[in-house]
Amino acid sequence: MSGLVFVGAFNPPTFAHTQLAQKAMCSVGAEYVTFVPSKQSYIRDDQEKDHAFSDLYRLLSLQLLAKIRPWMRVSSYEINSASQPRTYQTLVALRDLKISGSLLIGTDKLEELDNKWMYVPEIAKEFGIVCMERSGDNAESIIQRSKLLCELRPFIRIVSTDEQFHHISSTRVRRCLAEIESQKRQLEELVEPELYSMIVHEMLFSGH
Repeated sequence: MSGLVFVGAFNPPTFAHTQLAQKAMCSVGAEYVTFVPSKQSYIRDDQEKDHAFSDLYRLLSLQLLAKIRPWMRVSSYEINSASQPRTYQTLVALRDLKISGSLLIGTDKLEELDNKWMYVPEIAKEFGIVCMERSGDNAESIIQRSKLLCELRPFIRIVSTDEQFHHISSTRVRRCLAEIESQKRQLEELVEPELYSMIVHEMLFSGH
């Protein structure tokens, strides 16, 4: 059984993560996609995101999504590791666990392979790389600008993605949540404390 391995922050998981992963899976004839969330400490300290959802929250969120998606698997390998593993180490560990798969990335990560990733030749030659190309991006052009990626081109498969998902991102979700928190703080200054929770509940859940 062949699959794809989708490593990332999933901070938090979005509609685009699941939809694009499934599209890529179907495009290359894989049978499943294994989502591998990275450690919160890596998201916070190395990637310096504006907010890092907890390991447990992101893991449980992905597991919830997988319950009704037979093609979707979730691995806690990176979260359970003492420190953030390199992607190649993750792929090798999953292979040892009989979870085989090519690495699934977007064109944003494709651009980083040449100077920010380790063991790229090993990843490409041992596992293969499937790149999801967003509209406006040109994966072939990115590859041609890199001597390393040109050499590894036979091991890279490119799949197109639907434009309707390109505006969806974890960053946008976090910004929406930050706006809600800001509005809630403003509301606290405008109403009596005993009414605050009732008003917030009505706003969020009344359907209006």
